[in-house]
Parts: sequence; structure tokens; C-alpha cells
Amino acid sequence: MGTATSGVRRRHISGSYAAPARYRPAWSRAYTRAVNHVGRAVPGEAREWAHRTVNVTLALLAVLALLPVFVLLAVLVRLTSRGPVFYLQERVGLDRRLPGPGAQNHRRGPDLGGQPFTIVKFRTMYVDAERLSGAVWAQPQDPRITPLGRVLRQYRLDELPQLWNVLRGDMNIVGPRPERPSIFAELRGHIAEYPLRQRAKPGITGLAQINHHYDRSLDDVRTKVRYDLEYIRRKSLREDLRIMLRTIPVVLLRKGGW
Repeated sequence: MGTATSGVRRRHISGSYAAPARYRPAWSRAYTRAVNHVGRAVPGEAREWAHRTVNVTLALLAVLALLPVFVLLAVLVRLTSRGPVFYLQERVGLDRRLPGPGAQNHRRGPDLGGQPFTIVKFRTMYVDAERLSGAVWAQPQDPRITPLGRVLRQYRLDELPQLWNVLRGDMNIVGPRPERPSIFAELRGHIAEYPLRQRAKPGITGLAQINHHYDRSLDDVRTKVRYDLEYIRRKSLREDLRIMLRTIPVVLLRKGGW
């Protein structure tokens, strides 16, 4: 996540279309340029169906196998701090629009960067923890996080309820991590390629998550974006299974979690 704002380099987009500059923010020019590099990365219908089938099957099996863990964690969250068991928050999901100036100029509402959805997590922070500070970078010994929440984050157990998001079709098991709309808008202003992450459905785990820790600065986000775009370039069921297997030691050895 990020809290500062800045512009990005302006780039010229070749072609017959020439919209007035006021309708084309700098990030959208760099985005369209980068899209030619990475590709649209929206899978074909058959491949998308196969991904969906595998994700629903694995998520359903995981929910059934981990049901006692869900119940135990829900009770612990309820007993150890005031507030709800689950934390619900709007996040930015898959962007199925075709990239280019036309997609930017025929919207009827604000551009959130993708389809919004409500993510579900076990609550790890105190109630109203961000009421005064707002969204800030995660840090070791973060005072917003409960003692139990610290353990849940270290082992990524707070992410388990997102299996429900996978069953609903909001997320996949593997993919770029979804971000809040307000933070997405800020990061899009800093990192031209950031919106390209939305060309794949968000995930519970991903190439960025198994190779890098929680975001502490804008440089961390840039590093993760590079991993996310690399994942999109080589996305396949085989790659997803490889990342799932690599997630196991990351979770057990508490790599990157606070």
C-alpha cells in the first residue's frame, strides 16, 4: 500500500486516436504502452474454464479439510479482542476491459481499475485501528495488530476465509494480491505498470507473496509488481500448482509475515 502521490512519465501512444490530454492521465498512457509488452493476459474460454474448475475444486477441498481450524480461529478471535470475527473490505479485482484509449473514454462511472468485490479475512487488527492514522505501511510490532493477529499474520492464517472469495469467483488461489480502491488509485499514480496486475484474477497467494515480504515502502510494491507481471506472462495451471507448493514452506517457516 502507499500513502504518497506523484506523477509518472508521460508517454506518447501512437495510432489514429488522439484524445485531448485532459482526458488521458499520464498513468493511462504508460499503461497502454506497457500492455503491448506484457500482453492482455486474459485467458481463452477453455483455459479460463479449466482454471476455474481447478480453483473451485481445491478451494472446496481446503474448506472441508480445514473446517475445524476455521472454527478454532473464529473462537480465538472472538475471545481475545473486541470486535467481529471477520474483517470485510472492498478490493479491486479482475479488469476484463480491453486496454486502450477507447476503454478510458467510454465509462459511465469512476475507473476503479477493475471489478470491485468484498474480501473476507480473519480480523487481525483492533477495531477502528486506522481511524486516526488511516492506511499506513505495515511494520514490525505494528500497534494496530492484536497479539493473536500477529500470530495469524505470521502464518498467513488470516487469509484462509478468502477461500470463500475463490468459491464465489472473486479470486483464484494464485494471483496478484488485491488492493483497496483508494490505495490502488495512489499506486497507479506512482507505478505506470501497476494496473497491469488486474489482467489476472487476484489470488490468496502468488509469485510476489512467496518471494517478498509485506509492503513497507513504494520500492517493495515495485518489486512485487515485477513478480506479478512475470506471473501473468507465464500463467498456467502448472505454474499455479508450482506456486501453491512453494507457498507451504513460506507459511510454515513464517517467511515475510509479521
